[in-house]
Amino acid sequence: MSVEFSKNSLSKVAEIISHYPAGKQKSALLPLLHLAQEEFGGWLDVPVMDYVATLLQIEPIEVYEVASFYSMYNLQPVGKYMFEVCQTGPCMLNGSENIIEYIKEKLNIGVGETTPDGMFTLKTVECLGACGYAPMMQLGKHYREHLTKEKVDAIIEECRAKAN
Repeated sequence: MSVEFSKNSLSKVAEIISHYPAGKQKSALLPLLHLAQEEFGGWLDVPVMDYVATLLQIEPIEVYEVASFYSMYNLQPVGKYMFEVCQTGPCMLNGSENIIEYIKEKLNIGVGETTPDGMFTLKTVECLGACGYAPMMQLGKHYREHLTKEKVDAIIEECRAKAN
């Protein structure tokens, strides 16, 4: 599989790398992984991570370590809508475990799985920094807070309506 950024993205890559001193291009890894994930289908497969390593002149394992550490990077295909439910202490104390179980039942998928239609992925994540709004999840760039079963149902219907 041949992987290469578009010309527009390659110019962004050069700009991002230019923000760091010579020899410290590895510092551009996080923003380059975001760019790669956005351009190559919402996830980072091995050839994409290898390509990023080549651009930064670092070893592929250095990219794999970072990509597998942070929950914001997807190492397998994901659905159009990703429910990233916080599972840290305050959210758990306020019922996120019940919300996770409800989403699993409602969508008939497990954590880390995607619905057969490619619409939804369920992911659990560590603290999203919104403890006062627990239980909560991130959906794209937005937080959904004080979750209940009814709110989850409404979110699912909202996503389905947007997809049509």
